Amino acid sequence: MIALRETLLLILNIAQWIILIHIIMSWLINFQVLNLRQPLVAQVWGGLNQLLEPLYSRIRNMLPAAGGIDFAPLIVIIAIFFLQRLVATGGL
Repeated sequence: MIALRETLLLILNIAQWIILIHIIMSWLINFQVLNLRQPLVAQVWGGLNQLLEPLYSRIRNMLPAAGGIDFAPLIVIIAIFFLQRLVATGGL
């Protein structure tokens, strides 16, 4: 049971880092620090978008319009945090 709990925590931790990398990368692209014409940047950005957009789009459909601010990543991070605490305390 401990191995399952630790594995779930590891998966949630990896998901959290992937989302944080996506958020930081979006800021760097918007501030033109990173250029999408660079092949590596374009590949990483495309891969992260393909991985996260299905999740984000479902959350965006449930949220009201927020004036151009995307709260979907924040909601996912909060959900991951909640699940981490639930798994860590044995509530799952």
